[in-house]
Amino acid sequence: MSSDITVSNPAVAAAFDSYESSIRLELLAVRRLIFATAAETAGVGTLEETLKWGQPSYLTSETKSGSTIRLAPCDVAGGAGYGVFFTCHTHLVDSFQDLFGDTFRYDGNRAVVFEVGAPRPEAELRVCIAMALTYRLAGPP
Repeated sequence: MSSDITVSNPAVAAAFDSYESSIRLELLAVRRLIFATAAETAGVGTLEETLKWGQPSYLTSETKSGSTIRLAPCDVAGGAGYGVFFTCHTHLVDSFQDLFGDTFRYDGNRAVVFEVGAPRPEAELRVCIAMALTYRLAGPP
């Protein structure tokens, strides 16, 4: 794992370590974005980093303000990719599609997905992350 990344939960660290290096680096960059967005978003509080379905997952356990975000490798157009997964019954991904259209690739109503090495729309992804982390504060649509 990169020396500038500290994952204190050993199970989560092991999950990241199990990923191919190019995917791991992409997912760790998204992880940093999740923590930075949480720190800058009112009402979120401290995140809990854990595993759900064997995937690094981020929960607003302290405040219960949001919905779980998971990170995992996935196939994108037949190649290597990674996804930021959201709880499918929240309608978050539908909201992202309404806001950002084809800025992202979507995996149904559960994820935004990216090709390894392709540019990632950071500003838009930050909005998606903030929406998930404050889902219960805003209330469902």
